[in-house]
Amino acid sequence: MPDAIHPALLYLFGALLVLFLPGRFRQVFALAIPLLGLINYSQLAEGIYWSIPLLDFELVLGRVDRWSLIYLSIFTILSFIGILYILNDNRKLDFSAGLLYAGSAMGVVLAGDLLTLFLFWEMLTLAAVLCILTRGTPEAGKAAYRYLLVHVFGGVILLAGIVLHLATGGSIAFDKIELKGVGAWLMFLGFGINCAWPVVGAWLTDTYPHASHGGLIFMATYTTKTAVYVLARCFPGEEVLLYIGIVLAVVPLLYAVIENDLRRVLAYALINQVGFMVIAIGLGTPLSLNGAAAHSYCHILYKALLFMAMGSVLYRTGKTKATELGGLYRSMPLTCLFACLGAASMAFPYFCGFVSKSMIMSAAASQQTTLTTCVWLALLFGSIGAFQQAGIKVPFFAFFSKDSGLRCEEAPGNQLLAMAITAILCIFVGSFPNAYLYQMLPNPEASYQPYTVAHVTDQFALLLFCGLAFVLLIRSGLYPAEIRATNVDFDWLYRRGGSLVYRAFDKSLNATNSGVKKFVVGGVVKHVVNFFESGASRFAAWILTPVWMLAGYSPEKIEDSRQSLFKRSKRGAFPIGITTFCAVVLLGLLSLIVLLGK
Repeated sequence: MPDAIHPALLYLFGALLVLFLPGRFRQVFALAIPLLGLINYSQLAEGIYWSIPLLDFELVLGRVDRWSLIYLSIFTILSFIGILYILNDNRKLDFSAGLLYAGSAMGVVLAGDLLTLFLFWEMLTLAAVLCILTRGTPEAGKAAYRYLLVHVFGGVILLAGIVLHLATGGSIAFDKIELKGVGAWLMFLGFGINCAWPVVGAWLTDTYPHASHGGLIFMATYTTKTAVYVLARCFPGEEVLLYIGIVLAVVPLLYAVIENDLRRVLAYALINQVGFMVIAIGLGTPLSLNGAAAHSYCHILYKALLFMAMGSVLYRTGKTKATELGGLYRSMPLTCLFACLGAASMAFPYFCGFVSKSMIMSAAASQQTTLTTCVWLALLFGSIGAFQQAGIKVPFFAFFSKDSGLRCEEAPGNQLLAMAITAILCIFVGSFPNAYLYQMLPNPEASYQPYTVAHVTDQFALLLFCGLAFVLLIRSGLYPAEIRATNVDFDWLYRRGGSLVYRAFDKSLNATNSGVKKFVVGGVVKHVVNFFESGASRFAAWILTPVWMLAGYSPEKIEDSRQSLFKRSKRGAFPIGITTFCAVVLLGLLSLIVLLGK
């Protein structure tokens, strides 16, 4: 056993206990958990730990290797930064959701088998829903419901894939899987839903902007990156990932250009960057896989910084739309600075994005095929577009465009400190990649040097023309106008189409159900109940009426006798003689049936 405890156990325990702690002690405890997590991380050594036998399976809760360690490192760092960012709010549900999210993600990256993976995978959904609900608005409640529907559906697909994979003789080990058979394809799709693939990934831009100002930091960090991690583990080198990655790297930018909500613009850019990682996994070379891991690490840092800056704007102004913001550099100069540093971290030399994204582009350029040439062009377009939208558009419209007249306080001290730490890490990782980031990569044999004269000059030229193009488009009025609108992607299928399907089923299945209920319950069952309730007495009255007439009863007395018989039947009270007579008749009929049966 290692000297450390399982990181997920530490965070899940903290997520539960923080709900019962009061005031200031809650803040101290919430921040102490990530600090303990950093110490605990330093005690982990490579190996297989925390194995549990279950029926015929061996559950492995701790597979520690270079792949899991690099993701565990950035997940632990961001858990501290995320808790620090929301520390001043001191809301127990915010703390609990963040710690639960971090612990679940760590459980995924340390899982050594598919069942353990699935358990922590589903816990991610619960944590994300809480991060949305803590926003406390009606729109957030609806978004949380939509998020839950999509990810429960994805979880069912993943579980079905695991079951079919095991049923057809597949291993329970969470390792490379051949993309053959229904089970493997279902798992592939289940992972893809969390990775925000085309068609099935519209949930991300639909729900992320509705999260709380702090909850979005955790959402942007964990869900898609754990999906990238499991794809790299299970399906490296699958060519279909190249086609998926091309769409991810290009199409979201077309939406980002016309999007008014700046947090949604960042969400589109997030999907674009996930496309880079998916392409890297599809290439499947040691350098490209290193690029997927490195870019996951760096993207988490600079995207968290941008989301924190916009979260602080939301915190102080209650607004995130480009049409409602502008001129905030006067009121929030430090937040503006950190937003610009986050933008620079996407692509500028000596910032983290430069040393990771270039690995993927170099890996694609090294393979001289028609497909990889298309991949490289898509990466180039995606790199330019992402910087223009997330790196230029977001800071410009939030802080530098036409003054909106908004005047507010600077972000709280804890938020500024969280952004400062993240900005320092962005610069440190980008400036000294060989001393830090590259030392953790899963394939140490694949060496890479980002700082060559050609690469640096090409990148500066690219960024210069990108910025120039944005300025010219804005000055000429050709840049698409920011308008108040809701842009619907494939989420129409469950936002609008879902209601249509519901109404269709309501008119068909519910109408059928009502008709059957009316016929069976109101018709057949009613008559059967009436028969057993009064059928025997009516039959007896029908037989006895001639007897009463022969006995000289008047019509009034016959009717009284009939009513008396009906009342006795309902109460079950008959004279002993009549009861005995009926019993004898019944026994006789039963005896006759038995004799005829022989």
